Amino acid sequence: MQRWLDQLGAVRGRSPKTVEAYRHDVAGYLGFLNGHRGGPVGKAGLGEVTTSEMRSWIASLRGDDLSARSAARALSAVRSFHRWLAEAEGIDATAVIATRSPKIKASLPRPLAPDAAKALIAEAGQTPTDWIAARDMAVLTLLYACGLRISEALSLRQSDAPLPDMLRITGKGGKERLVPVLPVAREAVEQYRALHPHAPNAESPLFLGVRGGALNASTVQKTVANLRARLGLPATATPHALRHSFATHLLEAGGDLRAIQTLLGHASLSSTQVYTALDQARLMDVYDAARPKRR
Repeated sequence: MQRWLDQLGAVRGRSPKTVEAYRHDVAGYLGFLNGHRGGPVGKAGLGEVTTSEMRSWIASLRGDDLSARSAARALSAVRSFHRWLAEAEGIDATAVIATRSPKIKASLPRPLAPDAAKALIAEAGQTPTDWIAARDMAVLTLLYACGLRISEALSLRQSDAPLPDMLRITGKGGKERLVPVLPVAREAVEQYRALHPHAPNAESPLFLGVRGGALNASTVQKTVANLRARLGLPATATPHALRHSFATHLLEAGGDLRAIQTLLGHASLSSTQVYTALDQARLMDVYDAARPKRR
């Protein structure tokens, strides 16, 4: 198992978090097989896994209230493990690879309205002389103005500032992309840098916590939860919703789908096309509301 995990990171470029998630999923699967068969499965036993056992394992995941999406991710990890076993050890993986994934109900992104996105960012910076407020405003501005994931914003270093016109971002799977930086985002970051009391070196994180260490994503999520409560925004107003808002508002303004795909760093266009469905749904709502027969 460790050999498989090592090649996931070294050869296939999976992120440490993805590797750890795969470790967790496959360990749970192996534990299920041990319990199901009443003892350690062993290498040879992995080549004897049946379709019935796979269905029982997936049913056990769903019985533990795991979502269909999470169960599908666990199955993807197990398939990857068995494919590697087939290549490296010659162990039969037919039943595992043939197992169908749980059906996942398609869900549309939930962006904020333009006014709500702006209000959320403005509320974060209500105390202009407070470096924490300036930091929070700078982070949220980057998420909305550049379409960054929260992990991407928090991975920036002090050496990245002042932010250039085009920012090189390393996203999921180590994939790099260039993202234009709006003046408002650059100014928000500079205001924060001018106020924070710490003296970090060039390789320190750009966004710092209260004690001078790296800012944690959970801190940003808690901050946004407090902001949306003050503004009366729904629970869907999260840091990631600002990335959805970036893409949706670009598309509504006539942005090219391929360009938006590049800006978001999506490997597949299908990932970006969900925003077109969202736009069509909004248009249908407007149409239905305007139809005389509807009234």
